[in-house]
Amino acid sequence: MTKPMTIELDGPRFGPGDGAAPKALVVMLHGVGADGNDLIGIAPMWAPMLPGVAFVSPNAPEPCDMAPYGYQWFSLQDRRPAAMLAGAATAAQALNAFLDRELERHGLGPDKLALVGFSQGTMTALYTAPRRPAAVAGVLGFSGALIGAETLSSEATAKPPVMLVHGTADPVVPFQAMATAEHGLSAAGIPVEGHARPGLAHGIDDGGLRLGVAFLKRVLGV
Repeated sequence: MTKPMTIELDGPRFGPGDGAAPKALVVMLHGVGADGNDLIGIAPMWAPMLPGVAFVSPNAPEPCDMAPYGYQWFSLQDRRPAAMLAGAATAAQALNAFLDRELERHGLGPDKLALVGFSQGTMTALYTAPRRPAAVAGVLGFSGALIGAETLSSEATAKPPVMLVHGTADPVVPFQAMATAEHGLSAAGIPVEGHARPGLAHGIDDGGLRLGVAFLKRVLGV
């Protein structure tokens, strides 16, 4: 049985650079064994091209159970589909509560919110965003996978645009996961575009950063 998630997420923040109230919000979801500092370092690189945008990178709700440091959105010790699905559903409770608080805090609507994920953060974003009551502006996922594709068509209450970026030499989350995710999202009527990064392992390269910021600029309208 899925336990209610009561932990309130938080993590490092950046921007807007002018100190004014943000016009849009980017929430960055790190991978397993990392923390919010892992992705917030991208924000200063993107900020000049996303004026008026605030960035926040919350720590995932659970201490990592496969390392002596870092956090996880859910355990990966049991990788059977049912266990992964239950983990993503529990993580979505904590993430949704955080997103709702952040939108209220900044006085923004969901159309001014974008999610950026890496690895397990992408899995969590792709599970959560389509099941929210209203569509966020977009989801940018690096080196991740789609969990819960079997029920997505029946459970999707929102269909935000998605961009996926994945290295062809990824030894952690196989490159094929991107095509599988594209198929599952498309089957549920969610617009998706995928971009292969030749020779890239499990990471984010300069080309991926350029693709990502262009996507965010487009979907956030800034």
